[in-house]
Amino acid sequence: MALLSVAEALDHVLAHAAPLPADEVPIGEAAGRVLACDLKARRTQPPADVSAMDGYAVRAADVAAAPARLKIIGEVAAGRPFNAAVGAGEAARIFTGGFVPAGADTVVIQELTKRDGAWVEVQKPTTKGRHVRPQGLDFRLGETLFAKGHRLTARDLALAAAMNHPVLPVHRQPNVALFATGDELVAPGIEPGPGQIVYSNGFALAALARAEGAAVTDLGVVPDNLDETIAAVRRARDLDADILVTTGGASVGEHDLVGKAFAAEGMALSFWKVAMRPGRPLMHGRLGAMEVLGLPGNPVSSYVCAFLFLVPLIHKLSGRADLVIPSEPAVLGSDLPENDERADYLRASLEDGPDGPVATPFPTQDSSMMAPLAKSGCLLIREPHAPAAKAGSACVIVRLDR
Repeated sequence: MALLSVAEALDHVLAHAAPLPADEVPIGEAAGRVLACDLKARRTQPPADVSAMDGYAVRAADVAAAPARLKIIGEVAAGRPFNAAVGAGEAARIFTGGFVPAGADTVVIQELTKRDGAWVEVQKPTTKGRHVRPQGLDFRLGETLFAKGHRLTARDLALAAAMNHPVLPVHRQPNVALFATGDELVAPGIEPGPGQIVYSNGFALAALARAEGAAVTDLGVVPDNLDETIAAVRRARDLDADILVTTGGASVGEHDLVGKAFAAEGMALSFWKVAMRPGRPLMHGRLGAMEVLGLPGNPVSSYVCAFLFLVPLIHKLSGRADLVIPSEPAVLGSDLPENDERADYLRASLEDGPDGPVATPFPTQDSSMMAPLAKSGCLLIREPHAPAAKAGSACVIVRLDR
């Protein structure tokens, strides 16, 4: 099977994925979720003219000239409306958030007044509408304030609550199951024996998936055994996982059993191998309704492939519209040689410069090296057959922390 470009491979990954059905969730649990339909206001805010300050609700005509002496006929506080109308020569004591009573059309702040028993003296003129938040200033009943596909932020929840929505219609969270393969892997905290290494991939992939709104079940490490690998695939299906992510075992060695396990379970293979570095041995297919991504075992390859392919897949299943990791221009911080036939995603530091962000690739780009990945601010993209480039020239990056 010919190597696909990164763009072609992403098209394959997203081709059959569709937004998951809608859930109704309590508003307090909706942060980060994606709306399954437009959201309209169920009320007008504010529902009436309200005072923005503590002071006196009056008629502007009575205080166009000052000083003016007015009779106090009542008091208005937030949640305690005053039902009588303010007439000529009258005022109502009002507090922030109080409904402006009928007849009044402005509020004089208390710092510009002097009270004398049942009377108040307004010491400076005030114009009509001053310190009044008019009805519907924020939004009105029936107004669409959020569109389908919008991912809800903390600020959005405040607005949705003010719109009087106790529950929100959002797409179901994608369920991601993941496991790693390899007899050589041991858990963090265990001293590796001869030929063993500490398992790290799953922690990064689970955190990345959760940050993008997925629910994650980590099935752990599976030995290099075909029957146990098949059993792990079946566990993912039994969990009704929307996405199965594996790391390791997707290459061509005698102990690389993931592809054989997928074939035994009847996976429809979409592709295997992508013209990129790191991450050439990347596998994608479908097992029924479950999307499958077989990632390389090297930790940098695993993370870069997940960043470029798993994240957009989660976005599409979540109902989001941002299906391509956004790139941006930057300035190259060091010389680079010409590239070969594969697209390169170089781990690079990122600093502000006078002409924009400066991306400086780390000198060693081995796909086993996690320290440079942890220090990276971006991936610097080198297209296939890109010519040699000098420091200070233009380049293209994708930020790792968005």
